[in-house]
Amino acid sequence: MDYSSPLVLIFGGCCSNVWTYEQLLRQSPKIGSALTFSQMLFVTLQSLPSFIELHRSRRGIVFPALKQRQAPISHWAAQVLLLTTGSLLNNWVYAFHVPLTVQIVFRSAGVVIAMILGRYLLQRSYTPRQVLAVLLVSIGVSIASISASSSSSTSLDDISTTYLYGIVMLIASLFATAILGILQERTYRVYGPCWREGIFYTHLLSLPIFIFLRNDVIQGFKSLSAGSNGYPVSLPYIFLVMNLLTQVICISGVNKSTSATSSVSTSVVLTVRKAISLCLSIWYFGSDWNYSLVFGAGVVFVGSLTYSTASRPPMVNKKE
Repeated sequence: MDYSSPLVLIFGGCCSNVWTYEQLLRQSPKIGSALTFSQMLFVTLQSLPSFIELHRSRRGIVFPALKQRQAPISHWAAQVLLLTTGSLLNNWVYAFHVPLTVQIVFRSAGVVIAMILGRYLLQRSYTPRQVLAVLLVSIGVSIASISASSSSSTSLDDISTTYLYGIVMLIASLFATAILGILQERTYRVYGPCWREGIFYTHLLSLPIFIFLRNDVIQGFKSLSAGSNGYPVSLPYIFLVMNLLTQVICISGVNKSTSATSSVSTSVVLTVRKAISLCLSIWYFGSDWNYSLVFGAGVVFVGSLTYSTASRPPMVNKKE
């Protein structure tokens, strides 16, 4: 396995995706459902040609059909609800007045949740060094995020019911994403690294869900068309296209990594990526650097380095 490929896809695609995501949210905070639908549809259409083949009937009629799957459809169907729920919640929370920095604080805890679920659902054991490394990564991103949000208008005195709803949504999204990672890991372990197939079927099967969210989707596109902050109407759609393209790159890297490593290893990589995205966001949108941010980024680096060296020997006792 060439690990450089998924790392490039994750750090390049996901960091760019976060930048376009923040641009979209600044112009249209209520685009959540429309953005999620666009991502699901675009990924499905982009992947479709790779899973279509021509068949000839007994009467000589040629017709297109889906290729034979490597994993049963039931495995992908089980992941659809988790994928859609996590994506929707992540794209909704900004409309609930949860700043992007606060979102990163909570999402950094995903690696801890992945480790806990891996321990109790997969009977996986971790060394004290690995546990320490994961905690360091999470603490480092949290410190960096808190330092960045110190200038945010959201404070303890400003917490409202709407804001608390957003926090609950973030927590639910963390568990959905962590369980999804474990299901993906088990599927790849049994049926091989069929991550492209997983991307296609989970996104394809999620599309009918948006029938129940069609009003939100329509409203999201209307708000995007209205434009904001002095931008011309066409610019938000340019950011939307950029977001869709980088989304494909990002999820390809994540799924490729999950197919070759444990869900916790992937979560560590994603946590480091979040720290980099946070730093780029602060730099691009004009926020100041401070010692807490530098310290938090340093803790993340030390934690990820500690985990990578601790992962070289066998890291699990599998009882499946």
